[in-house]
Amino acid sequence: MQQETHSTSSGQAKQCQNCKQEFVIEHDDFSFYEKMKVPPPTWCPECRMQRRMTWRNERALYKRVCDLCRKEFIGVFHSRINLPVFCSTCWYSDELNAMQYGILYDESRSFLNQFIELREKVPRLGVIQQGMMVNSEFTNCASNNRDCYLIFASNFNERCAFSYLIQNSIDSLDNYGLNKSELCYECIDCFNSYKLFFSHDCTDCRESAFLFNCRNCINCFLSNNLVNKKYYIFNEPHQKEDYLREIKKISERAGIEGCRSLFEKMKKGAIVKYMTGTHNTNVSGDWLWECNNTSESFRCRSVEDGKYLYQITEAKDCMDFHSWGRRCELMYEVMTSGYQCSNLAFTNNCWDGNHSLRYCDSCRSSSNLFGCIGLHSKQYCILNKQYTKEEYENLIPKIIESMNAIPYIDAKGRVYKYGEFFPSELSLFAYNETFAQEYFPLSKDEALARGYSWRDQETKNYKITKKSIDLPSNIQSVDDSILNEIIQCEHNQTCAHQCTKAFKIIESELQFYKKINLPLPRLCPNCRHYERLAQRNPLKLWHRQCMCDKQHPHHTGRCPNEFETSYSPDRKEIVYCEQCYQQEVV
Repeated sequence: MQQETHSTSSGQAKQCQNCKQEFVIEHDDFSFYEKMKVPPPTWCPECRMQRRMTWRNERALYKRVCDLCRKEFIGVFHSRINLPVFCSTCWYSDELNAMQYGILYDESRSFLNQFIELREKVPRLGVIQQGMMVNSEFTNCASNNRDCYLIFASNFNERCAFSYLIQNSIDSLDNYGLNKSELCYECIDCFNSYKLFFSHDCTDCRESAFLFNCRNCINCFLSNNLVNKKYYIFNEPHQKEDYLREIKKISERAGIEGCRSLFEKMKKGAIVKYMTGTHNTNVSGDWLWECNNTSESFRCRSVEDGKYLYQITEAKDCMDFHSWGRRCELMYEVMTSGYQCSNLAFTNNCWDGNHSLRYCDSCRSSSNLFGCIGLHSKQYCILNKQYTKEEYENLIPKIIESMNAIPYIDAKGRVYKYGEFFPSELSLFAYNETFAQEYFPLSKDEALARGYSWRDQETKNYKITKKSIDLPSNIQSVDDSILNEIIQCEHNQTCAHQCTKAFKIIESELQFYKKINLPLPRLCPNCRHYERLAQRNPLKLWHRQCMCDKQHPHHTGRCPNEFETSYSPDRKEIVYCEQCYQQEVV
């Protein structure tokens, strides 16, 4: 299929093969593609991101028996997935020799079809858990956690539960993006905080609740854009007695709901900086720290010369890279890979010192691999077969030529020549099991119509013993008998949040609520996660002008500064440039 292209002042415009919308490949992008020796993409950046996300299942966990040791474990592959799956102990052991499954390359067949044939044989890692994991079975994409439950993409935590992207935190529940904090509850993107509840985008705050974008505050309540304040309520100073009276409201369910309504109204009218981040040079995106020449990227730290990145730390010269990093360079169309990797393209789940990999999955500490799965400390292999250096280097150009001559074509007629990431229809996960459902939510009918698979929730053999509406309004009225109840989620599967319909309170969770004097939740963990996710800005940018119309040293009247921001034009927040925000808030 010939793709429509034409030149623009900034680069080359193409029609996306997937969504059919026009996108622009900028002049500087071509130099990166030349460096990686890959053709320019045929999918737009957003569709490429969505496609990569369909290969990452973080939160859908299942009980499954390891196909080697036969022990039951918690993993990300449903038991109906008909391929060998190993627990972490067996997969990392010497028992796995993925080379024994190798197949000889056949130049008369589509390369990706041969990759599929190999994929059906090689045992897969059932769950990603690394480092010292103690009593933290129900976790994924996690390392070095102790006594943690249902936390994902999280590391170095202790006694935490129902959270995502939390690091170095203790005794905290129901958080998204928490770092170096303790006794925090229902916080989103908060750092270095203690006993902080129902707050968003705060740093160094203590014993406070319902704060938005506050720094170094103590005993504050329902306020925004405060710095170095104590005993503030609704952004006004109060006596200690006033604060103690207000904070008591969150010990009752009705009080929390009332405060939540006021909090959402307050956030919508707040002054916000166009992006979150510090110590950056020439960047665009959101949640960027210490980045240089990095554009259209989100939640990245210490990145230089990057574009179209998400959740990447310590990387250089990368594009279309999602999740991980740590001293990586020259990464393109890569998912869940990191730790001293370089020159990787079209790979998934590859880590620990890989170099020069193409179309590989779950490989470690290897170099010069093409179309390999599950290899460790290998080099010059194709489809898990060993070649000499000379044989490998002579065969790779022929494979690339063959991929262009005999491309893989998916069920929707989309063509995958050399240079495209793996097709979504080859993912081992259903669309609604993956990260894609969180940022590109689809109904079952929409997903199936677009060529994605879908997994219906199974009917479970349990009986709901308590409706959420019948839960006590405060924790003082709850005794240990609640641990035996099966509680109906308030949404009761009427939402699009992967609702589990029912949930249980675990013992450590109950102790936490009693310790901080908060009532029991009424939603299942999945619904709570999606409600937090809905409060974060999308992974998308809009071109806007600063909304400040006050007198500042750099302007009179409306500020002329323009920027790219994740706040869409229809949002109610008052979006400022860096200079105006510093003048008005900091």
